[in-house]
Amino acid sequence: MVMTEKSIKDKKLILEGIPASPGLAEGRAKVVFSALEALEKISDGDILITPMTDPDYVIAMMKSAGVITNFGGILCHAAIVSRELGKPCIVGTKVATEVIKEGERILMDGTTGKIYLLEESRP
Repeated sequence: MVMTEKSIKDKKLILEGIPASPGLAEGRAKVVFSALEALEKISDGDILITPMTDPDYVIAMMKSAGVITNFGGILCHAAIVSRELGKPCIVGTKVATEVIKEGERILMDGTTGKIYLLEESRP
């Protein structure tokens, strides 16, 4: 489904951060706290949610549809690598790993820094 400005407005806004790499991505949230965990959990099209990234995260970032972090700014690792990969990225949310639950289907807008809930996680 192609998201339009109107269809995005119908979604539940759950969090905002700093827009670090433009674009829209929709997928299942994978909340991880280490690069090893990211490599084990991330599948193609998932959205990577983590406190911050470093070079060990790059393979997981390549597989992901987009990246959301708690910390960082437009010059942090997650932002720079996401721009190089052409993937949406939102940084500096402060609480993404606490607010977004594992398995939730979310829509992220890397142009505005807004994150929307599409479907809650299944128990």
